[in-house]
Amino acid sequence: MESITPELLQRYDVAGPRYTSYPTADRFVEAFGEADYIQALQQRREGVASRVSPLSLYVHIPFCESLCYYCACNKIITKHHDRAKVYLAYLRREVALHTALLGKGHSVSQLHLGGGTPTFLSDQELTELLDMLRSAFNFVPGGEYSIEVDPRTVTTERLQNLHALGFNRLSFGVQDFEPAVQKAVHRLQPAEQVFALTDDARRIGFESVNVDLIYGLPQQTAESFERTMALVNQLRPDRIALYAYAHLPERFKPQRRIHIEQLPAAGDKVAMLSQAMTALMSAGYVYVGMDHFALPEDALAVAKRQGRLHRNFQGYSTQPDCDLIALGVSSIGRVGATYSQNAKTLEEYCDLIDQGRFPVVRGLALNRDDIARRAIIMALMCQGRVVFESIELAHLLHFKTSFAAELEALQALQAQGLVAVDDTGIQVTAKGWFFVRAVAMVFDRYLQADRNRARFSKII
Repeated sequence: MESITPELLQRYDVAGPRYTSYPTADRFVEAFGEADYIQALQQRREGVASRVSPLSLYVHIPFCESLCYYCACNKIITKHHDRAKVYLAYLRREVALHTALLGKGHSVSQLHLGGGTPTFLSDQELTELLDMLRSAFNFVPGGEYSIEVDPRTVTTERLQNLHALGFNRLSFGVQDFEPAVQKAVHRLQPAEQVFALTDDARRIGFESVNVDLIYGLPQQTAESFERTMALVNQLRPDRIALYAYAHLPERFKPQRRIHIEQLPAAGDKVAMLSQAMTALMSAGYVYVGMDHFALPEDALAVAKRQGRLHRNFQGYSTQPDCDLIALGVSSIGRVGATYSQNAKTLEEYCDLIDQGRFPVVRGLALNRDDIARRAIIMALMCQGRVVFESIELAHLLHFKTSFAAELEALQALQAQGLVAVDDTGIQVTAKGWFFVRAVAMVFDRYLQADRNRARFSKII
């Protein structure tokens, strides 16, 4: 950490994609629709992948009881829990559309319930959802089955039920432990509550507990965030996601309730990040990549050490790269060389399913250049290394010719000690791993073409 100076962090305090996919979701087009998605599913059914490659599932639960002002997720604020029952009925119909094309019983090695607040659903509704998914797919032993949890919505009994349903990983939304910060973002939750639930989760037998944190929130200071990090190290979750708050009120209405004068200055944000990284790594956490940390014995840290790290729309994963079936409003999936996104409003999503149609409203069919660049970017993001020969053999190109401009652009990063480039490939250095998004951005053809980064969060 000695070489990760505040000056270096300041230099890379710029906006950029998170690369949960390449091309990124902002490049999706409405010209890609239901017919394209059906074709991708048919190609999977007829290809080798359907027999040897397990699926990943993502289910979006959009409902929340209360509004968190920092939130940029697709959500519906309501206290009417009867809406969940109706939503589950539509999810059942969407699953039926898939099984009608793919058939039943496809292996699934990864499930993630995101939101919104998945625990907005009652125990009975979650049971109904999991029973419905298991009737359509075959969940394999040893898979990664996770759910996002608002600590304010669960009890010990609810955690026991989640474990009984087959979930083996939890992600608690914490953001910050300081009461003043929680009040400023309209999310009050005592630290004692999170500590008690984490203890319960470990006793019950969950394999991993993740905690989400955000720096750069209103009322945060370097001193207050240091107190939060001290509590986090005391809590000692298996994984930590440390995100930078991106204030984009023109895009996300809830953020308009945040008073801009209460936001920390850019220098203070850099100080928070520097302090947090030092605190976590001093406490024994492994920096997995981007904004993710894990204890050395956690499966994510082990996968990084063994070169088995992967990346999908939910972030870093231990599961092999595979097709992702996305269910629910606004969900983003990947099948073959295509990406697709469902309708973003509940009304349009339900209307399309009422018509017997897949609710896909936009997406992208990747071309050869996209696929090659995706391989390079994912190799950088997950393994921290690109082997020229591997890319050349897989994509039938000459690396130094096809990416001459990119290799030239890497020279500046090499001068800063972030990468090492030789005749065989590109190696992200130990220092460069903290800025891997900046390295990946060099190979983003779309980003280099328009340089419009206002739509993205900061890369650190």
